[in-house]
Amino acid sequence: MGISARIRTRDGWAVPHAVVTVTDMTGAQVLRADADAEGVVRDATGLAPGPYTVIVTAVGYAPAAATALVTASGRADAETVVLARAGGTELPPPGPWTVDPVHSSVGAVAQHLGISSVRGRFTEFSGRVEIAEDVARSRVDAVIDAASIDTGNALRDKHLKSPDFLDVETYPEITYRSTGLVPAGTDRWTVRGDLSLHGVVRPVDLDLAYLGTGADPWGGTRAAFRATAELRREDFAMNYNQVVRAGISAIGTTLRVELDIQAVRGGAAAGVGARDPGL
Repeated sequence: MGISARIRTRDGWAVPHAVVTVTDMTGAQVLRADADAEGVVRDATGLAPGPYTVIVTAVGYAPAAATALVTASGRADAETVVLARAGGTELPPPGPWTVDPVHSSVGAVAQHLGISSVRGRFTEFSGRVEIAEDVARSRVDAVIDAASIDTGNALRDKHLKSPDFLDVETYPEITYRSTGLVPAGTDRWTVRGDLSLHGVVRPVDLDLAYLGTGADPWGGTRAAFRATAELRREDFAMNYNQVVRAGISAIGTTLRVELDIQAVRGGAAAGVGARDPGL
């Protein structure tokens, strides 16, 4: 007897403690029940045979409605009801997520000679993402080993590590700590935070896209993100340059930061640092 339903996010995560309201075709409420911690509703209240509307609400999510048909047995299954986050913006489920450096990249692009680009990346970094119930309070903390810069040219890398640029002997770490999260569209966010680079701390916004979640081969669950930002070298006291001809500098004054991040759910989660066979 009664009605059953499963409440899930777009990625298939349970929405715990959602509220399910059932109305008949006149709009009168005939049942109200709470989902459990697994996002499942099982209510034994008997209902007269016929069609009903199932309305599902949860804090932080847009309401959703589905139709359920109660059979002669007095039972109906509303199956799976999918809730979208309020405002149409999505993030992974709340909790800690650990950045997997093996399947992530931290790179930067600089203009060279005014006509082309030079790409570099940092090979040593770590980070944590904390998704809060109130998503605006979610946090990102990252640490990059400045000496791990790699542009594919040893001589250039040595210069970048020198006091002309990163000065890795004096400032061995680059850190980023978020201070807020603002929706910027469906699946897009602006991360507000402070970047510490070359001994200077300045606010830097990241344009963040959430790409979704999925299972990995090691029994864990991963979330994927892509983020970009633009930095001015002079804002971080890196003023070195060489003018190669009138008005043209060897290195551009701005850097485009490009982040492709995989994070594993939990702390010391399974699969962090592991490599996919053949990948």
